[in-house]
Amino acid sequence: MSDDSAWSRAHAGGPLLLGVRHHGPGSARAVRSALDAARPGVVLIEGPPEADALIPLAADPEMRPPVALLAHAVDEPGRSAFWPLAEFSPEWVAIRWALEQDVPARFIDLPATHTLAWDTAAEAPSDAGTEDGPGPERDLSVDPLAVLAETAGYDDPERWWEDVVEHRGPGQRDPHAPFTALEEAMTALRERYGVGGRPRDLVREAHMRLQVRAARKEFGDAVAVVCGAWHVPALREKTAVTADRALLKGLPKVKADLTWVPWTHRRLARSSGYGAGINSPGWYGHLFRAPDRPVERWLTRVAGLLREEDRIVSSAHVIEAVRLAETLAAVRGRPLPGLSETTDAVRAVMCDGSDVPLALVHDRLVVGDVLGEVPQAAPAVPLQRDLGREQRRLRLKPEALERELELDLRGETDAGRSRLLHRLRLLGVGWGEPAQSRGSTGTFRETWRLRWEPELSVRVAEAGVWGTTVLAAATARAEADAAAARALADVTALAEHCLLAGLPDALPLVMRVLADRAALDTDVGHLAQALPALVRSLRYGDVRGTDTGALAGVAAGLAERVFVGLPPACTALDADAAEEMRGHVEAVHGAVGLLAESLTGTSDTGHNDLRVRWRSVLRALALRDTVPGVVRGRAVRLLLDDGELGPEEAARLMGLALSPGTPPADAAAWIEGFVGGGGGMLLVHDDRLLGLVDTWLTGVPAEAFTDVLPLLRRTFAAYEPGVRRTLGELVRRGPGGYSGPTSQAAGISGFAAEPDAERADAVLPVLRLLLGPDAEQEQEQTDVDSLAGVGA
Repeated sequence: MSDDSAWSRAHAGGPLLLGVRHHGPGSARAVRSALDAARPGVVLIEGPPEADALIPLAADPEMRPPVALLAHAVDEPGRSAFWPLAEFSPEWVAIRWALEQDVPARFIDLPATHTLAWDTAAEAPSDAGTEDGPGPERDLSVDPLAVLAETAGYDDPERWWEDVVEHRGPGQRDPHAPFTALEEAMTALRERYGVGGRPRDLVREAHMRLQVRAARKEFGDAVAVVCGAWHVPALREKTAVTADRALLKGLPKVKADLTWVPWTHRRLARSSGYGAGINSPGWYGHLFRAPDRPVERWLTRVAGLLREEDRIVSSAHVIEAVRLAETLAAVRGRPLPGLSETTDAVRAVMCDGSDVPLALVHDRLVVGDVLGEVPQAAPAVPLQRDLGREQRRLRLKPEALERELELDLRGETDAGRSRLLHRLRLLGVGWGEPAQSRGSTGTFRETWRLRWEPELSVRVAEAGVWGTTVLAAATARAEADAAAARALADVTALAEHCLLAGLPDALPLVMRVLADRAALDTDVGHLAQALPALVRSLRYGDVRGTDTGALAGVAAGLAERVFVGLPPACTALDADAAEEMRGHVEAVHGAVGLLAESLTGTSDTGHNDLRVRWRSVLRALALRDTVPGVVRGRAVRLLLDDGELGPEEAARLMGLALSPGTPPADAAAWIEGFVGGGGGMLLVHDDRLLGLVDTWLTGVPAEAFTDVLPLLRRTFAAYEPGVRRTLGELVRRGPGGYSGPTSQAAGISGFAAEPDAERADAVLPVLRLLLGPDAEQEQEQTDVDSLAGVGA
């Protein structure tokens, strides 16, 4: 119990009301000074009362702010609310003080059971119902800080707050003086603006008054209340108990669970959508932690960051920046340099006037990517605990700063990381997103872009309905998604996810659903869209050790149906449908090649001639006049690339497609299908094809040229600049420049009828130097992956 005489000297009569700005370091320091002086018997804090049992965890050494109280409805985990706290939040300081002094601490705001059940459609919180950030500046038609700043002659509320609170420190003679002044200002604002457009505050304040009364019955007047300054006048107001209870009568309820979850400085920022957020959480954290000389320490951190980014910044730059910041503060009439002065000094001295490196300083330091930690003893759903065990086992620590993770699936640890990330994606927990690999493209390599956001804790709680472990939950979710899937492509994508996530127990059901959907779906477009994902899944068996035998049979049957239905489906198509069908033809072509390789060497010899039958389908498409030109041109190109069509035959088919009797629009579409998608080098090295295109183009009538120009521009604009330049040079030389291999070789350096092996070998040493000693091994592994299934 506190000393009564000390309390009476500090505060004469009534509870001690400490009105604060949420996440304000000046308020936090003032709260500690006031509590040290008053020594109350109990500390009441704005927050959900159900979290009282979680307060002792704040003393755990593993608890590192920023953290947040998470409340979610038991029956609907997606309905949730957060109460974030940083080390410089006055509420966190009050909690820590109470635990250190062995004084009871309690939350007194409206219970989460009512907050979560509140009609969000009638009065939605500031960020669509995912966070609750109570405070004087949240969701008000009038911003109290802005009004006070304007009254004081400031155009920036943040700068006003820094000058009157952050730079002044707690009251030297009277630690309660800052709170008395702020209460007077808020009282005047409440008299003018009422609840500021937030009628919900009347209910919250009624509950707080009832809790304060209950505490005073137990502890007398030795009660300290830490709450948003906006609420202090309402808590000071004399109201009847019956009136307060009447406001709380009949409030909706839901069953709620609460726990601590990690938070980030970035999510404390107002730019994130958090209603009670601040503009510069990293800067405020620095002001709170710095024991002295905050400007010098801050600019030293800025210099260190810029040096890490290879910018030339010396100690002389830091000294000059400090001098400039102090000079700017004096010119602007400020007691100390604030964030605006230090930012201007950094721009001028360390960034040479550029805002590009300054943006990095703002992102990394002014806002920051600090991620808090909570102890393992904190309450959590079983799925969250299993996820934590998996993260520790795989040494995959959540981080707020986005980073790329390269995985080599031949190693057990990296393979486990891949499975975990894929399982979480299946559960809707987007901790990682697959990214394009900058190195090898083999199936044994994966690249992920990782970033942990606080909201993912809610996603984990939501996913807890599927199981108590990540593996069990992902399996149950996959089975449920398979049963609910309507499109064939959705089921094939799900089968691929199951293989990537290592869910062998879910595959049998997914495969049965896949076989049923494939048998009932008669749309060739759907079948062609589903086949590539299914065949890709076969490649994962070797690296991931997954049995893909059932997939191979379904894929082969799907391919047969595509072969039969594709030619009729390619007739009578408009331009958009023809372009879509060309994409399907390309995708099926690649899938058939992989499928044939996967089936080679197996006992299923009935499918070894898949390539032969597919090539016959391509020939049928290439020769059928009713097929759109873009599809016919692509079929000819695929046959030519596979060596199934000679250059002379390809030239003959092009000549027919570009004959005078063919409408210019159809001929242009044929060219787009034939030379689109990287076909520029084909024209560079085959003078006959280039000559046919040039002859046709020069013969297009003027009235039709405008119609075919968009198609041609789209085709040739996709080529590399060097290819376009070479084609232009060849055409500029005229017919003599590409009349035959001899004249072509003589006319342009670097082109000949046959490759020059000696010149090609000359670059190998340089390539080895650039790619490193492991490049050849990785290429060999990639080649093995691409030939999966060849040989035993």
